[in-house]
Amino acid sequence: MTHLPERAAAHDLRGTLARGIARLESASVPSAALAAELLLLHVLDRDRTWLYAHPENTLSTNEIARYDDLLGRRAAGVPVQYLTGEQEFWGLTFEVNPSVLIPRPETEHVIEVALERLGAERRDAPLRIADVGTGSGCIAVTLARELPHAQIVATDISAGALEVARRNAARHNVAARITTLPMDLLEEYLADGRELFEAIVSNPPYVARTDQRTLQREVVEHEPHEALFAGEHGLDVYPRLIAQAAALLKPGGLLVLELGHGQSAHVAAMLAEDAAWARVGITSDLAGIPRVLAAERVSS
Repeated sequence: MTHLPERAAAHDLRGTLARGIARLESASVPSAALAAELLLLHVLDRDRTWLYAHPENTLSTNEIARYDDLLGRRAAGVPVQYLTGEQEFWGLTFEVNPSVLIPRPETEHVIEVALERLGAERRDAPLRIADVGTGSGCIAVTLARELPHAQIVATDISAGALEVARRNAARHNVAARITTLPMDLLEEYLADGRELFEAIVSNPPYVARTDQRTLQREVVEHEPHEALFAGEHGLDVYPRLIAQAAALLKPGGLLVLELGHGQSAHVAAMLAEDAAWARVGITSDLAGIPRVLAAERVSS
């Protein structure tokens, strides 16, 4: 990142940004310069181009106070995304708050794999899809945008998360095709006894409790634990979700799951033990970590 020139008045943009960077660096905040810039842009409701084109502009007393408050909260460990209330995903801007996980770039691979496996011929079909543990709704909303005739059920056990997902669906003009439901995975659909979905996708909780001490403080102290942790080894959700998917997917239906580090072999083995599944494949993320598992439901 190109820094603004030094030697500026205390309350002009370049001086304020320099002070913000220094404050976050002194608190050992990761990516301090980027965080300070994003928070300043949030206070000013401006973009980066404007900021660097107007370095001499001054801030009001109220803007300085708001910026200082945000800097203090970031220095205390609150993620930038919760302070600005936004995170980019798949080129779209999503509302986030502490009720939901902050969408990560690696989750975009879930979208890529789902679209690739569905194929071009099914993109305009009237698909019925379930997004399990929807959180912010980033997967459900993105799939609704990419699949214009799909109807999507988005489930979550968190009422707060479902509220965020509903607002994101409305924000991106797909609310009419996304139904949000308070549900533990897809539990309540099982009583119906019917194969309902052409695809089931999920970024489930998969962090091992034993790994909690290795996570950044921003994650452990601020993101919702029910969306992060899944037992001692991080694998507790997969057996239930795979069994439910086997019951609820139509023949040829697609299951796409995000995986945690080192989990691919374990989850693939769960599918291998069940004759319901075929064409099991694993896709790695940009870091080379096996990140997404996909499989297809065979005919009964």
